[in-house]
Amino acid sequence: MTNDKINKLFENWDETIIWSCLQGVMGEVFANAKLDAAMAILGDFAFFAGEPDEEMVRFKPQSCRQNFIIMVPQNEEWGRLIENCYGKRAKKVTRYATKKEKDVFDVQRLEQAVKTLPAGYELKMLEEAEFTSCKENAWANDLVSQYEDYEAYKRLGLGAVVLKDGEVVAGASSYSRYLDGIEIEIDTREDMRRKGLAYACGAKLILECLKRGWYPGWDAQNRWSLALSKKLGYNFSHEYAAYEILDY
Repeated sequence: MTNDKINKLFENWDETIIWSCLQGVMGEVFANAKLDAAMAILGDFAFFAGEPDEEMVRFKPQSCRQNFIIMVPQNEEWGRLIENCYGKRAKKVTRYATKKEKDVFDVQRLEQAVKTLPAGYELKMLEEAEFTSCKENAWANDLVSQYEDYEAYKRLGLGAVVLKDGEVVAGASSYSRYLDGIEIEIDTREDMRRKGLAYACGAKLILECLKRGWYPGWDAQNRWSLALSKKLGYNFSHEYAAYEILDY
């Protein structure tokens, strides 16, 4: 649950994962007693806003069972606090945000991108069999990791996968969902990279989002992901600092 005071702490922070948490669709929001510091946490991501608060940075929700988290500070003060609290366990990285522009996508270009899939590969929407396959394969797990079961994914999620000989070898899916869209997660099995599979299934997922009136958010972990986003029609917004916390 959130209130206006907590919402205001995250004001003008254009992150779909934050929106998911504030809207109560997925994830959780925690605040201190004074309601001047808050954390929005969903999956591997935690966003910190308001007045830097050490107790908030050190807090690990019971629902967070993994030992890895990506902490995103609202400003340098939060960043320094994260560094002080976690020391060498905090690896500072640069991530790349894209602009949230609803009318930027060229539908014809995306339709052509779908057709670039190499011969011998099949592109289809992510359904129950593919959901199970992604759950069982470590490389593909993040495509569906935030959904307890296929029923939850069917209700909230959306994805497209590439098959080779009946096996999932690449996918683009909703890492998370908010009221008006999704945050895209793209993965390709290591031996199947550099074949244009991510490009084709990414285009397919964006097209399906547009049909539903959803915005497909894209936050790039690295320059490769940023380059792919630009190829699909996104525009670069800004770099920002994040901290990958080991042994969280």
